[in-house]
Amino acid sequence: MNITVFIRYQVDPFQREDFRRYAQAWLRIIPRCGGKLLGYFLPWEGTNDIAWGVIGFESLAAYEAYRARLRADPEGRENFAFAQEKRLILREERTFVENVEPA
Repeated sequence: MNITVFIRYQVDPFQREDFRRYAQAWLRIIPRCGGKLLGYFLPWEGTNDIAWGVIGFESLAAYEAYRARLRADPEGRENFAFAQEKRLILREERTFVENVEPA
């Protein structure tokens, strides 16, 4: 795995359980579409409106292929629609980082 995508979500803190449902669906969908899911993380204490998803890929090309499969996946489309309908994600940011390999 050479590239990791950190997705930072600003979520409606009153819809925490709906975000949990959204994240749990990705636990099935992401691996099926080619991503190496490292985890979804919900706020526990402190800031109550920030959550994260972390997904790894072999390359940027692998990420692009994954995104195409994700858009074509019926359960993926349904999960995106669920989040939009519920308006549980207020903002989403993606940061791409390169893994540091041993020298």
